[in-house]
Amino acid sequence: MVDASQIKEHAEVIGADGVHVGTVDKVEGDRIKLTKKDSGEGSHKGHHHFISLGLVADIEGDTVRLSANGDVAVTFEEEA
Repeated sequence: MVDASQIKEHAEVIGADGVHVGTVDKVEGDRIKLTKKDSGEGSHKGHHHFISLGLVADIEGDTVRLSANGDVAVTFEEEA
């Protein structure tokens, strides 16, 4: 598991395929809370989404890289 303290607010979250997944709002427990502006469309719009820290492969400055491709990581998001 990565050191969650290295994850910065407003860091970009990208999938293993380089696709933008979201922007970090903050870390809550064992999850990354994404900003509302990256929350999707339709019924998903306007909600915070979360991604498990278990999906984080690496942290490079202001970028959080996931171990899953962007389209797969989105299926793991949890709404709040």
